[in-house]
Amino acid sequence: RAQNILSLCIKRGWGILTYGDKRYPKRLRTLTDPPVVLYYKGRLPDFDDGVYVAVVGTRKMTPYGERQAYRLSYALSAGGATVVSGMALGCDAMAANGALDAGAATVAVLGCGIDRYYPPEHKVLAEHIIKNGVILTEYPPGTPPAGANFPVRNRIISGLSDSVIVVEAGEKSGSLITANLAAEQGREVFAVPGNINSKYSRGTNKLIKDGACVFTDLSDIIDDI
Repeated sequence: RAQNILSLCIKRGWGILTYGDKRYPKRLRTLTDPPVVLYYKGRLPDFDDGVYVAVVGTRKMTPYGERQAYRLSYALSAGGATVVSGMALGCDAMAANGALDAGAATVAVLGCGIDRYYPPEHKVLAEHIIKNGVILTEYPPGTPPAGANFPVRNRIISGLSDSVIVVEAGEKSGSLITANLAAEQGREVFAVPGNINSKYSRGTNKLIKDGACVFTDLSDIIDDI
């Protein structure tokens, strides 16, 4: 099976990064369960050089959340940081678009095989990311976007990043998993405060109550970077 996967990746021009490769991110080596292999499309950056910030949040965003995800991702990218997200609906898409509109590269970590675009409506977005940055996954080609894959995927998003910003999240948002993983990995966690009456901000507001740093402006994260 491994030989078949290797042959397919060579044929399609998909990159393979193994744990033993010198380009393998040192950040991921510190994880208790680092991915053994990463498949990728696009230009693989030097993850050990530069600043990487994960921008995550709910898939069903309010207009407020969309504006903040785009605004802060644009500002981070224009300032020289690389935005990391998951290419999902909502926050991930706004984060990637903000980075791309700033003329910067961005990183998207998938919860499926490198041969799948998920969600399907993000095919054009994925192609733009590939031209300007990289899409990567630990799942071999042919792996469907099963629900159980995404919480596992989240450890890579936080693991690649110096800091994690949660823009908008409800009480059961998957982005809270990323925030918890980031804290366990020793990354700084930031949260954008939201309307106290909005169910879409209950998760982020609770993160702040529990000790996450408040993110209202780029200056909030500069000292951490």
